[in-house]
Amino acid sequence: MTNIQKEETGWNLDNSYARLPNIFFTKMDPNPVDAPELIILNDSLAMSLGLNANTLKSEEGIAVFAGNGIPEGALPLAQAYAGHQFGNFTMLGDGRAMLIGEQITPSGERFDIQLKGSGRTQYSRGGDGRAGIGPMLREYIISEAMHALGIPTTRSLAVVTTGEAIFRETMLSGAILTRIAKSHLRVGTFQYAAQWGTFEDLQQLADYAIQRHYPEIEADENRYLSFLQAVISRQAALIAKWQLVGFIHGVMNTDNMAICGETIDYGPCAFMDTYDPATVFSSIDIQGRYAYGNQPSIAGWNLARLAETLIPLLHEDESEALKLAQDTISRFPEAYQSSWLSGMRRKLGLFNEEDDDASLINQLLTMMKNHQADFTNTFRALTVNKLTDHKMFGSSEFTEWHGVWQARLERQQESIESSYQLMRDSNPAVIPRNHRVEEALEAAVVQGDYRVMNQLLEALQDPYNYASANEKYTTLPESTIPYQTFCGT
Repeated sequence: MTNIQKEETGWNLDNSYARLPNIFFTKMDPNPVDAPELIILNDSLAMSLGLNANTLKSEEGIAVFAGNGIPEGALPLAQAYAGHQFGNFTMLGDGRAMLIGEQITPSGERFDIQLKGSGRTQYSRGGDGRAGIGPMLREYIISEAMHALGIPTTRSLAVVTTGEAIFRETMLSGAILTRIAKSHLRVGTFQYAAQWGTFEDLQQLADYAIQRHYPEIEADENRYLSFLQAVISRQAALIAKWQLVGFIHGVMNTDNMAICGETIDYGPCAFMDTYDPATVFSSIDIQGRYAYGNQPSIAGWNLARLAETLIPLLHEDESEALKLAQDTISRFPEAYQSSWLSGMRRKLGLFNEEDDDASLINQLLTMMKNHQADFTNTFRALTVNKLTDHKMFGSSEFTEWHGVWQARLERQQESIESSYQLMRDSNPAVIPRNHRVEEALEAAVVQGDYRVMNQLLEALQDPYNYASANEKYTTLPESTIPYQTFCGT
């Protein structure tokens, strides 16, 4: 096992999570691989973390991404957590991931450095702990696209192949993703503490989460209630951002809801083409639990599970604690609706608020559903005032709606030009279209050609750029076969 000196790469690692009670993790040695090769490195992210991108591309740098080398200051471990998976509670944990440490950036920020697909752990539950190159590249593409869209997310630093084959339905090339997160604390981490830990374990976890993510509330009279309120606020804003770009997570289990308010775990996720609240992409979500239209209510359900874990901390009287939890959770729908409505106003160029705005927005969405209009391209067409490419724009109901919308714009103090600029800033021209992602992955995985993926990534870095050069990424798939995604990342 190679030890990497921090002077060579810029590693500046701490291990605050490892100072929690031992119940929350298992220290482990990395699982080395045969012949790692670097597929992609996120140079700009590396730089922001204080890392030397050129050195990371060396044999010593690649060794870290593969689990063959340990940076100075690292303390590799697998985290323990639980979760409701499709409504069923179970013990979980990092079954194929390893936290190597927390990078302290030049600006003083703290980020988890995690290897995903790094091999078996105590929590693997019979799995091999490995991952295929396709799913790892897919997470790289989607997470970086989400970041460029301005949506809080874990990010991807690098993908390496392992030189080893893994077996799923077929033989696949093994790969490891290096994931960057503000932390990997989850609702499921608190569920684990509440189920299997002591009161002191739960309290230490909550204090740690507050110190790491919400230090402004440490001195509050009831900091645990403030903590719950803060998590609810961040999740309301996050889910609203998902809905505003048509993102469908696909597996909103409680272990996939991060306490810090980042999007985490890009398994069977995808972006909606035709607008329909019932849209599901995951092959295993046969009941539609995690459909696009259900995401806000599922987020509320998950947060209620978090509130349950905090009841012992909220008040010494259980009935009073329960009331505090219920009152706080009941505010989530309003917080979400406020974030979503504000975002939809921006998508339609509205600077101020009027009572009928929700009706105006919902009328448009209803038309989009009835006419099977593309979600992203409809708002794109409104933004560039090109209303000729879809049958909906020729309908009498749209003509009537358009007149009401234009009158609404004219009642604002801001100019029409300012409204359209607001729309350009709020409506992405480019998203990771599912068929474009699959096209890039097929070229990379099957043909070993990464040019398609790199071109896609370049376009996704600037999603609000309406340049004609990106037109090809706005087209819809020719196939009418419903798009389906699978767990496995």
